[in-house]
Amino acid sequence: MKRKKREYKSSELVRSFARIHGFEDKLLAFEVKDFLREYLKETLYQEIEAVNLNGKILIIKIKSPLLKNDFRLRKTFLLDKFNNQFPEAEFSDLQIW
Repeated sequence: MKRKKREYKSSELVRSFARIHGFEDKLLAFEVKDFLREYLKETLYQEIEAVNLNGKILIIKIKSPLLKNDFRLRKTFLLDKFNNQFPEAEFSDLQIW
């Protein structure tokens, strides 16, 4: 008896489940947060409280006033970086709270 090959990778399965149940935005926000974990040093990453997506607007909540100011100063750079990393998302704005 032959076993069937998997048709979907687990990430594709999770994405289709998210699409069906309407939380694609949250899944993409988790991917952005994982990208920030790789991009930032661990101490800076710990200052990030939450990453959310509201339509095409990426919202990042940061505890540290210094990191918050740094993100605001580099807003266009970071927005371009996120759009290059996640081309399917096409973020229109980045809000730092």
